[in-house]
Order: sequence, then C-alpha cells, then structure tokens
Amino acid sequence: MVEDFNNLPEGCIANILSFTSPRDACRLALVSSTFRSAAESDAVWDRFLPSDLDTLFFRSFSLSLPSKKHLYLHLCQKPLLIDHGQKSFQLDKVNGKKCYMLSARALSIVWGDTPRYWRWTSFPDARFSEVAELVSVCWLEIRGRINTGVLSPETLYGAYLVFKPNPGGTYGFDYQSVEVSIEIAGGETSKRTVFLDADRGRRLRFQIVPRLAGIFNGPRFLATVEPPPVENNNSSNNNNNNSHDLQYPKERGDGWLEVELGEFFNNGEDDKEVEMGVNETKNGDWKGGLFVQGIEIRPKTVQP
Repeated sequence: MVEDFNNLPEGCIANILSFTSPRDACRLALVSSTFRSAAESDAVWDRFLPSDLDTLFFRSFSLSLPSKKHLYLHLCQKPLLIDHGQKSFQLDKVNGKKCYMLSARALSIVWGDTPRYWRWTSFPDARFSEVAELVSVCWLEIRGRINTGVLSPETLYGAYLVFKPNPGGTYGFDYQSVEVSIEIAGGETSKRTVFLDADRGRRLRFQIVPRLAGIFNGPRFLATVEPPPVENNNSSNNNNNNSHDLQYPKERGDGWLEVELGEFFNNGEDDKEVEMGVNETKNGDWKGGLFVQGIEIRPKTVQP
C-alpha cells in the first residue's frame, strides 16, 4: 500500500496530508522519503494555519521564517503579541486551534486605575509588559470580553484567570470564595464558585483533627482524615455549585496559576460576544496580594 502511495506525485500526497492533522502529518513523514518531502511542504502546513493569519500579523508584526511548518511550530511555542501588546495569540500544538490571552490591561477592572486599590507593575516572567497588582479591595470585579468570530469554529473553549500570589502573602482569599461566570450574548450564563487560594485545596484534602479516646483506647492521638464537605453559601447559582465541584488554582507550565472560569462551545455560525467575570462583591471583606496577568481562552481537551 505504501509503495502505491509512493508512486503518486508529491503534490497529490501533500494534498492528502493536508486533510489530516499536524500530528498525523509529522507521523506520516516517517513512512518514506516521499512522504517526508510532502509532509514538509508549505501546501500541507498552510492548511493547518488560520485563514486570517495575515490579519493577525497586521495587528502585530511580520515573522521571517523559512517555511509554513516553522511558522506553525513557532506559533505553538511562542505567543504572538497583538493589539499593541494587550493581547496574545497562539496555536494549540495538538490541533492547531486558536488560543488567546487578554492581558490585565485588556480587562475591565473596577477601581483598576486607583493606586490605593490596584497597581500596575512589570513581572519578569509575564507574557505582557504590565500586570495588575491587587493591593486591597472589598469589591472585586474583573471582566473580559472576546468575540467568537476570532476563535476556531466547532470547538469547546475554556476560559482561565491567570494570576500569581504576592510573595509577601495574600489575605482575604483563604476562606472566601469568589464567583466566576461565562455569559454568551443572547445565550446562557453559567456560574460557579472557585477559590483563588491554591493552598486551600491542599489543606482541605487532608486535615489534622483530634480523635477522642475511649475508655479502652488509650491516649488521644491525631490523624489525617478526609474533611467534611465545604458548605457553599451561593446556593442561588444553578451550575456547578455543590461543594464537590469547587475549583482551586492549578500551576501552569509557565509557573503562573490558573483557575477555570467556565466553558462554552463555539459553533462558528454567529459572531457573538462572550463575557467572562470574576466577582466577590457580597461579603465585603478586604482582600489583596494577587498579581493578575490576564484571562486565557483556549480549546479544552474532550475526554473520550
């Protein structure tokens, strides 16, 4: 069978490979020298790149790379800053789907320009030139917006708040949850409760509690046990809101933390605005000590 394919013109093989995936093209390049030559061609990798890539480069700057494959790999490994450095664009390395991150400057942050509550500073390993430092607020409200028209169609997306705790410490988040939401214009709104304290999830996994000694049990001792369910005060929400669904931050490959705000499916039929929110406005306690880099929107891996 392979020999029959090798007898085909290279352009024909390249056209066939262009209907596969980036991962499949790389695997098929190992079949033979003919396949390798076809799999390296611009005709194949041009199909894997977004059709509006020229527009994205216009919003950023041009890249001089030897081939379309090199361009694809570059966009998978290194985010492209666009819109005056306030957003970034990247490709998912597995399927080539579009990924965006909205910088803190591209978000709507209540009192974000008031130094008493928020400061703007640089961070060595941040993607953008500025991040927002939460000094101290009692009203936490962050919102970001993106249009589905710029995203890949027929794709399930997740939105994630990307942040870091201040090395000097955080306060007000250890026992206080925040409400996060995803709202599609003219569609549904999903809400859930999350914690921004990464250590809380680890503390709740195992707690040290006293065990009472009985008459014949000898002295008291301490043991690690599973904690009781955490009571959720936001019972009015109707999505992902029981204690077992509470989300906690996870460390990313770049060293920052992220917590999922929700998910939405982009069918690609209509261009709709998606609004993502992070709120804690009900409790009234003061909180601070976070660096907010932005909100990332990327494809989710669908489990079989």
